[in-house]
Amino acid sequence: MFTGEFFHNIDRKGRLIIPAKFRYDLGETFYLGKGFDKSLLIYPEDTWKEFTEKLKKLSILSTEHRYFSRRFLSGFNECSIDKQGRILVPPNLRDYSEMNEETVIIGVLDRIEIWNKDNWDIYSNAEDMDFNEIAEKMNDLGLDL
Repeated sequence: MFTGEFFHNIDRKGRLIIPAKFRYDLGETFYLGKGFDKSLLIYPEDTWKEFTEKLKKLSILSTEHRYFSRRFLSGFNECSIDKQGRILVPPNLRDYSEMNEETVIIGVLDRIEIWNKDNWDIYSNAEDMDFNEIAEKMNDLGLDL
């Protein structure tokens, strides 16, 4: 399980250090791609395979199903960590996520998200999102501690 918030810089070649805390659970091969809200997602191989098995059940006859599968899957690449604990973020993913030097890497249960620090600051401090109000709604759904 991935949790935590880490701040790292991406170098000019697009290499980004993955926090040591996450490396073991990621394994040797994982999947990096376009996420939501201009973030990047990393899924361990086993989680990725579970998800893609579900996608295989979507109907090819459905326009929405085809569109989602194409858009989502085309943004992902198989990836691995180098000996220095880094991944290479391809230029198209850096462009999509508006990645500059400063990044934030967060653990979100079964996945890792990578954010441009400025975008993360804006998103996590959004005035239109009230964390306490949302937490109460989660409680109404049966999610409590």
